Amino acid sequence: MTIHQVVLIPGDGIGPEVSDAVLSVLEAAQAPLRFETHHAGQTALDLKLGDTLPESTLAAIRQHHVALKGPCTTPVGKGFSSVNVALRRTLNLYAAVRPVRNLPGVKTRFENVDLVIVRENTEGLYSGIENLITDGVVVSMKVATRVACRRIALWAFRYATARKRKKVSVFHKANIMKMSDGMLLNEARLAHDPEFSSIQYEEVIIDAAQMKLVQDPTKFDVILCENLYGDITSDLCAGLVGGLGVTPGANIGDDDAVFEAVHGSAPDIAGKNLANPLALLMSATMMLKHLGETRGDETCMRAGERIRRAYDKALEDGEKTRDIGGKLGTTEFARAVSERLEA
Repeated sequence: MTIHQVVLIPGDGIGPEVSDAVLSVLEAAQAPLRFETHHAGQTALDLKLGDTLPESTLAAIRQHHVALKGPCTTPVGKGFSSVNVALRRTLNLYAAVRPVRNLPGVKTRFENVDLVIVRENTEGLYSGIENLITDGVVVSMKVATRVACRRIALWAFRYATARKRKKVSVFHKANIMKMSDGMLLNEARLAHDPEFSSIQYEEVIIDAAQMKLVQDPTKFDVILCENLYGDITSDLCAGLVGGLGVTPGANIGDDDAVFEAVHGSAPDIAGKNLANPLALLMSATMMLKHLGETRGDETCMRAGERIRRAYDKALEDGEKTRDIGGKLGTTEFARAVSERLEA
């Protein structure tokens, strides 16, 4: 049996404890993984590693090509820049993938939600190019390139085809940003016709799209967005199914992939055994599927599916953490999942 080397970035705040919980489930499922721990974010500074994204961490990901990452702190309006943005840009992880689905035992206002947001991950306003023009006047630059628009559009259609999805919806504001968002629309149209013409295709203006999502999210399947729209849409959709604690995330490039919990580091509850490890666990199952598909390893595929069935069963049985209406702590939830692993 092949053992796959994976970089583990525990993260800040609740990151280490949710990471430990996830590792315990992966071990119980006998997933063929070996973890090499590296650090990023505030923890890397605390450990005096010289930077919030140390070169040693980047080198390890480039060597092993896969990482599992807990949440990292990003100060608001001051302090160091986002580790997540730097990681995605440095490793060219241009496709952010956020599956959103209803989970058993997690009651929300909506049913039968099953959609995926595919977000361009390296450009747009998140390029972080800001200039102080004069006192009280700041300009932020939105960057779009044809290369990035084309590759994310093709990625979205290939993903939809591989996952047997039926429709791709592009969220845009090309009625106002005719050049940048218009470029994404043009590349999506070219990608759709003729190679992926069997998949339904639509274009929805971003503000109207948000309204339509909260009216009836079942109308959507795969949603393709530029960077900022994708970030906002992903969190809105998470709210449809129970919040960021029950939605996984992946950042995928041509060479490397980082799977992460997309919620914050929640320092106020760190170390109190209150955090929900489900988002990171779901991200780990995405990672196992990715390893199975890219490296032809059925053992990874089977382990990921066993874990998915186990956490679905735990939730269905009412074994939940407090944030989604249960009473379990972090380690107790991980134990409940492990106990439901089937052969």
